Amino acid sequence: MSDSRMGTDRFREVVLHENPADQAGKTGRPSMLAVGLTLLATGVALFLVWQTVSSLLIVFAGVLFAAFLDALTRALAPVIPIKRVWRLTLVILLLFLLSGFGLAWGAGKLPEQTRLLLKVMDAQIDVLQTHLLSYGVDLLGPEWGRDFAQWLFADQVRFLSHAQFLLGGASSLLTAVLVILFLGILFAYDPTSHRESVVVLVKHSYRARARAVMDEMGSVMRLWFVGQLIRVILMTLCVWIALYLIGLPAPFVLGIQAGLSNFIPYLGPIVAAIPIALVAMPLGTSLLIWAVVVYTIIQSIEGHVIGPLIQRQAVETPPAWTLVAIVLLGALFGVMGVAVAMPLVAVGRVAIIRLYVEDYIGDDLKPALTAASEHP
Repeated sequence: MSDSRMGTDRFREVVLHENPADQAGKTGRPSMLAVGLTLLATGVALFLVWQTVSSLLIVFAGVLFAAFLDALTRALAPVIPIKRVWRLTLVILLLFLLSGFGLAWGAGKLPEQTRLLLKVMDAQIDVLQTHLLSYGVDLLGPEWGRDFAQWLFADQVRFLSHAQFLLGGASSLLTAVLVILFLGILFAYDPTSHRESVVVLVKHSYRARARAVMDEMGSVMRLWFVGQLIRVILMTLCVWIALYLIGLPAPFVLGIQAGLSNFIPYLGPIVAAIPIALVAMPLGTSLLIWAVVVYTIIQSIEGHVIGPLIQRQAVETPPAWTLVAIVLLGALFGVMGVAVAMPLVAVGRVAIIRLYVEDYIGDDLKPALTAASEHP
């Protein structure tokens, strides 16, 4: 009996040694074919994501807009205790009414102030180019100056090419805005069904965790969007009133561009200061100093006091990583990449911490994050 058992064991060892696939199955290790197919599927998925990344960014912007609508709907719950669908409908109607009123009110101010702003900026850039040429520096090129319009429309072919470019860009922008609006409304009306359509792809034992992580992502997006909107409104009003009081032309347009610059952290406020300085330059050195000082004070208060107070619960990403994401996404995907860089970083941070650091590695970052916040 002992010899028979030893022979059987020896036979199994030989068979397992001669059949690596069977041995891999016994030990639970994947075969080379499974690994190859997994790598191929991952490569194909990454390639498809890269090819459709512009559309994916538009979809993400639609999700952000849905989070904004959901935040407003939640805020109305204590005031108007009705069903969520009716509160959401009321929010959408109010937003459309406010947008229509803003467009009607700004239709008489924006075109005139924009023309004045562009005229002053063009004249100052021409003066700056002349000063640079006196030092032998041709910064903007020989075709820039007062004959720029003549160069732009020098022949019909060039005129048609520029017209086609402008019309194509305007139609693409309008299409993207409409898609974002409709996606946001559809996501906001039925967020549970859309979330469950993603959760169903996860293993049944892990679906509760997936729902919790997705809910946390939604909370981050709501807080970020509402916070950014508050910052844009405050910055626009403060700059508009301040520039109007010191007598700068086109204060409303300058206030709008200063407010919208907050969507691009760190770099946006610096860029927004250039039009203000160009408009103030022909009005004298004292007004230029006043304009720059006033804008710097407003931006410093907003950036170092108001902004952190508003966004501290939404985005806890270190500033350097946010700036890196803005630069990379802007270089890869243009304006849309810059616009959604910060919320993408915030949502990606939640996913990495919850799904990778806590679940895969098994590390709990809550004590470390609490200590870091208490002792900066």
